[in-house]
Amino acid sequence: QVQLVESGGGLVQPGGSLRLSCVASGSTFSSLAMSWYRQAPGKERELVATITSDGGSTTYPDSVKGRFTISRDNAKNTLYLQMNSLKPEDAALYYCNARRVRAWGAISTYWGQGTQVTVSS
Repeated sequence: QVQLVESGGGLVQPGGSLRLSCVASGSTFSSLAMSWYRQAPGKERELVATITSDGGSTTYPDSVKGRFTISRDNAKNTLYLQMNSLKPEDAALYYCNARRVRAWGAISTYWGQGTQVTVSS
């Protein structure tokens, strides 16, 4: 089992910055591939960023590339999302996601409860 708790959301003005955190417990964090997702009202949940278990590779969609940075500190069991130059369209509920792949191919996926990001003047 893996428990994920997000924090750091809040209200920020357009062009501002925010850093989200996700603390994992109940498993070996260094064995988990991690991602951030977001969901705005009336829209499907979308992938924001991914990072490999060792932090060696990251992936972003074009919508956030160059503005968002995903990182992790395995010693602290914590995932981060640094968001800069925020736009109104970035407003959403942001979720932390963890994935574990066993040697025999079984996949387990875990979700946090989400943290709200509001971008408004």
